Amino acid sequence: MLFPQIKWINLQQEELLELHQALALHAHHNNINNGNNLIQLVEKCIKHFQDYADKRSQLAQNDASAFFAPTRCTNWENSLLWIAGCRPSQYIRLIYALSGLEIEAQLNEFLQGTSTGKLGDLCSKQLHQLDSLHSKTIRAEEKLTTQLASLQEDLADQPIAMIAKGLFHVGEMNREADKALDQHEKAMVGVLEEADRLRSSILKELIGILTPVQAVEFLAAGKKLHLCVHEWGKRRDLSHGRGSFNKIN
Repeated sequence: MLFPQIKWINLQQEELLELHQALALHAHHNNINNGNNLIQLVEKCIKHFQDYADKRSQLAQNDASAFFAPTRCTNWENSLLWIAGCRPSQYIRLIYALSGLEIEAQLNEFLQGTSTGKLGDLCSKQLHQLDSLHSKTIRAEEKLTTQLASLQEDLADQPIAMIAKGLFHVGEMNREADKALDQHEKAMVGVLEEADRLRSSILKELIGILTPVQAVEFLAAGKKLHLCVHEWGKRRDLSHGRGSFNKIN
């Protein structure tokens, strides 16, 4: 089960390089063909995301809990997870942050009304669409968070709590316990799949709001942030006496 997750990290590194190269090419050759290349690259990244979610869903049928605290992630990364991944509302928060940074970096061009086509040039229509999507996303997240909380509370309710109370030895397994835990894990898979569907749908809606170059810039920033969090987490684990220097890339 670890293999596809390691492969996913490697894929993020490869795609980040592609995205940066595409942005550099666009800066020097802003034409229709290059615009089409940006669209194809964005579509490829989204497809890879969907393929990963589909593969993870298949694997989770046998071991859902492994994806809620994956061993390939550092302790810090796992502490940041929302239902085995990132909150989709973070996509939009990242857009807002990138937009503000670009306006500051290109203040002279902004004041002169010069358009760069990047995230600092979000128009009023785009901002309105992002605000609406942000609100919708938060409502959907809250619904899933409630579902997960209910599943966590089930441990202190029938039948799992009563099965544990009736055991002669702590932690022993029997058919009744196995059945109850299997049912609980199946419900966890359902929440994971819903969360992944939400992440995928919000990502696609967000990409639809942005121009091709804005979408590439957003994806590049998101992947770089993801990889940085992974590496920072490794170093923090090392500083706390966990892991080894061999694990630091």
